[in-house]
Amino acid sequence: MDIRLSTALIIKRGSLFLVGKIPYSTEYRWSVSPYDAWHTRDRDVAKYMARKTGGDLWLFNRVVGQLREMAF
Repeated sequence: MDIRLSTALIIKRGSLFLVGKIPYSTEYRWSVSPYDAWHTRDRDVAKYMARKTGGDLWLFNRVVGQLREMAF
């Protein structure tokens, strides 16, 4: 297994990570743990969600626990 395939994009705002949208609400749920975070490998979707929530894009690898701000 290629460990690089475990790296995904997540959204961070301040010290919190986006978990998802609360059903039947306009609010979003946030967590202090990157392991709880919503994640995707699609850069366009991640950029859209970051703009929508006011967050920043971060790379997170769940296997090794590595978190790094995404550089453009």
